[in-house]
Amino acid sequence: MELRDFLVTPIVLILIYWVAYLLRPYVSDEVNRVYYFPALTLKILGAVALGVVYQFYYGGGDTFMYHTYGSRIVWNVFLDSPSAGLKLLLADSNNPRDIYQYASQIYLFRDPSSYAIIKMASVFDLLTFSTYTATASLFAVLSFIGSWQFFLTFYKQFPHLHGKLAIAAFFIPSVFFWGSGLMKDSVTLACLGIATYQFYNLFIAGKYRLSHLLLLLISLYLIFAVRKFILQAYIPAILLWIGAAKVHHIRSVVVRVMLVPFVAAILAVSGYYSVVKIGEDDERYAVSKMAKTARKTAYDIRFWTGRNAGSGYTLDVKDWTPVGMIQAAPSAVNVALFRPYLWEVKNPLMLISSLESAFLFVFTLFVLGTNLGGIYKRLQEHNVLFCLLFSLVLAFAVGISTFNFGTLVRYRIPMLPFFVLLLVMLSDRLKKPAAATELTL
Repeated sequence: MELRDFLVTPIVLILIYWVAYLLRPYVSDEVNRVYYFPALTLKILGAVALGVVYQFYYGGGDTFMYHTYGSRIVWNVFLDSPSAGLKLLLADSNNPRDIYQYASQIYLFRDPSSYAIIKMASVFDLLTFSTYTATASLFAVLSFIGSWQFFLTFYKQFPHLHGKLAIAAFFIPSVFFWGSGLMKDSVTLACLGIATYQFYNLFIAGKYRLSHLLLLLISLYLIFAVRKFILQAYIPAILLWIGAAKVHHIRSVVVRVMLVPFVAAILAVSGYYSVVKIGEDDERYAVSKMAKTARKTAYDIRFWTGRNAGSGYTLDVKDWTPVGMIQAAPSAVNVALFRPYLWEVKNPLMLISSLESAFLFVFTLFVLGTNLGGIYKRLQEHNVLFCLLFSLVLAFAVGISTFNFGTLVRYRIPMLPFFVLLLVMLSDRLKKPAAATELTL
């Protein structure tokens, strides 16, 4: 914390709430308006709290690498030479060219995904005079926009579930803490929400607007730039969502039954092709290298970068091949969704994560135990299929490649809103939801 945090941040917050107030009538209605400012406030508080924890509990960490040793340097270069600052902002991390004297000062310059976050923070720094809490608050606003659009996507379809949808979108503790500040997780969480809303508008609701397409492309690009493996789990799930929705809207049961095998085959091929294309320029995410990458990442986090964290775990992966990893899938999904257990807690932050995991476990058992008869029918719905596939695939990917609870709690947050939403939809006993409320956005 610096003096500028106490001078600049209040002004930035006033502007944020003023703009949010002006936009509220256009993006909310009388029912969901009650969640608007509480969700925004919680995001900002989470962003500030994250910085405080990293400064006073961890004594440093990723968020300071992005700002103090990243965007702050870019901002200082801008003060000395705007042209050099612009070159640094637009630089390719693999080819610094004539800006090496500046790039060499940025610890994460050579990591393209990390430097993408530094670039975003640098743009915000130009508006906040490189004030950490103010810049983090702008990341929180971005995260809020994504969460709000995620909420609207399903609120339009299930308005009677608005309270439970709000919990899934805004009020999961680890999500608004780890997914609000100056971190990769905030960007991926925001972009997933924005992309989901644009996919819904374009391909399900049939609202063909240029703004939807542009926002979709930008959000997908940012996920690709920051964490490709999330996109590799997301695109197949999106294709399933759209395909199942199109089949669901066919009135003839006979035609639907006849089309299912063909649609399933097309979706399977398209999903596999998309996963291949996403990872083809990066050998870490190439399909043929996924098992090797998962093993290397897991052991690096467990025994090297996270060796002093005191919160490691292991899985019984007998063979680090696709077959061996699939055999370990139940354990990987379990650890991503329901661990750490309460008896595995070793520090205060793990306790919060453990309590959250315990709640998810109890909620899952409740849904399976009280509505088992209706779950089979629900599993045929396109929204349920979408959330189920994305949640399980990402949970598997994160659980089998992390081996550290501290890292796990961050990597799993893009999946948690979808998983909680899945449980909400499965537990809904109403056969026909009321007509959706249309919002203009």
